[in-house]
Amino acid sequence: MKREVIEKNPILKLSFDFSLMVIDYCEKLELQKKFIISKQLLRSGTSIGANSFEAQNSESKADFIHKMKVAAKESDETQYWLLLCAYANGFPDCSLLLQKHEELNNVLTKIISTSKRNNPLSFFQSFFI
Repeated sequence: MKREVIEKNPILKLSFDFSLMVIDYCEKLELQKKFIISKQLLRSGTSIGANSFEAQNSESKADFIHKMKVAAKESDETQYWLLLCAYANGFPDCSLLLQKHEELNNVLTKIISTSKRNNPLSFFQSFFI
């Protein structure tokens, strides 16, 4: 996917830029030998974008919603790791990452709720899930 396509799609842009910020932050953690948190944060923080990208080629509206929900779950996990970094002693400042995460999470939540509302099958699916 070309950068122009990413720039035109808000969730792709937000998640891609967030992933780059996570990579930079995790490099700082690695320098401080905080390897376990760094690996966990790197996996979950970049997975948000990976799942958002994957959702762009979903097979159906339900598949799109599912993939975006997976991105939202990864976002929740990322928030957990960032909060640990924010409250633990000796970790680099991650306040900007937390701010960007909140912005990204708000967009994910809006996409999921709008997609569910616009999905004619979602009413019936709620009875069987």
